Amino acid sequence: MGKVFLENVQVYAYHGCLPEETLIGSDYRVDLWVEADLQPSAASDALVDTVDYETLCACVREEMATPAKLLEHVGQRILDRVFDASSMVSEAWVRVAKINPPIGGHVEAVAIELQQKRRK
Repeated sequence: MGKVFLENVQVYAYHGCLPEETLIGSDYRVDLWVEADLQPSAASDALVDTVDYETLCACVREEMATPAKLLEHVGQRILDRVFDASSMVSEAWVRVAKINPPIGGHVEAVAIELQQKRRK
């Protein structure tokens, strides 16, 4: 087994419970890592034998483009999309962070992290 990491995917999106958050938008950072059997691709050097990180990035970007009230919801959508996109993924973790959220005081970011194993 091994892991494929997608780190610091930066997107501008429109998530939040406040009406102005869905109008103005905000910067987000998404980190995603997936577990899969990487031995076949390590031996073959063939893209077809691994989890394609471009596919993972497309899953993140497309789900982040659909507004949600909660980061938990968009994070779960990303996980669901990843499992649909690659049958090789056995487990996945996602971290979604809203940069400079509109809350009292200076807060660099708020974030959620979800982990899920493939359902049989």
